[in-house]
Amino acid sequence: MTTVKQLFDESRAASRPTLSFEIFPPKGDLDHRTAREVAGGLAPLGPDFISVTYSAGGGGNKHSTNDVAEIIQSDFDTVCVAHLTCAGATASSIAASIEDLRAHNIENVLALRGDIPAGVEPAEFRFAKDLIPTLADAGFCVGAAAYPEGHIDCIDPKVNIEHLKEKVDAGASFLVTQLFFDNDYFYRFRERCTSARIYAPITCGIMPFLSKQQIQRMVFMCGASLPSPIIKLLARYEDDPASLRAAGIEYACKQLVDLEEHGADGLHVYTMNHPDIARACTEAIRCAG
Repeated sequence: MTTVKQLFDESRAASRPTLSFEIFPPKGDLDHRTAREVAGGLAPLGPDFISVTYSAGGGGNKHSTNDVAEIIQSDFDTVCVAHLTCAGATASSIAASIEDLRAHNIENVLALRGDIPAGVEPAEFRFAKDLIPTLADAGFCVGAAAYPEGHIDCIDPKVNIEHLKEKVDAGASFLVTQLFFDNDYFYRFRERCTSARIYAPITCGIMPFLSKQQIQRMVFMCGASLPSPIIKLLARYEDDPASLRAAGIEYACKQLVDLEEHGADGLHVYTMNHPDIARACTEAIRCAG
C-alpha cells in the first residue's frame, strides 16, 4: 500500500501539488451504501488520496471511519487516510484503535486531539503530539493538523508554530491545514513554518461555502477570518441559495488555482460528501494547469 509520504515525494518530484478530498461519516451515520456512492463520485477524479473524518462533536465513530476507509481502498483502489482523535483516550483504547486500523488494512492516519468530551479530563493523550509517536512507532504514516490562522484555543502565532514543530518532531510526516478563506494567511504561515525548520509537506484545506449558516458555523468553530469579497457575496446572494452555493464553489476554485500557482505542496478539498464540489474544483485546477 502506498503511503501519503510517498505520494508527496512523487508530487514534489513531478513539480505538482497533491490533490486530495475529505469525506465524513456525520456522527457515524454514513452507511456503506452511501459511502460507496460518495466514493464512487470522487475516485474517478483521480485524487492522490481521500481522507475520512473520525467524529463530530467528540462522539467517536472509529468503526464507521475505518469501514469507509477500507471501502475506498478496496473498492476504488484509492489511498485513504483515516482520522483518529485522542481526547479522553487511554493507552488501552488507543491500542484497540491501532488493532482496528490494522484489521482494515489502513496505513495512513491523521492524528488529532479532537473535541474533549464533557466532564472528561485528558490524561494519557492530552494533545495530538502525544498520539503521533505511538502511531509512528506502530508503523503508520502519520499526518497532523496545521492552523494557518492559529488554533482557536491558541491566540499566539509563535506558540502555534511551536506546537506544530512538536508534532513534526514527534513523527508527523505530512500536514493538513484547517480551512481558510484568505490565501495570504497561508502564505505567511508557510513562511513561518520555513523559518521554524518545519519541512513536512503541507496540503491546504479548502472548503467551499454553500450557505450563510454553514459559513457562520465554520467561522465560530475554526476561527477562520472572512475576507471582504465573501462578505459581499453573502450580502448579494442572501436570498438566493442556489447562486450563493455556486459563488462559494467558484470562490474555492479560485483559491485552489492561486495556491497551485504559488507552489502549495498539496490541495485538499473538504467536499462535505458532495462529489460535484470535488469535480468542479478538480476541473478548475486542471484547466489552470
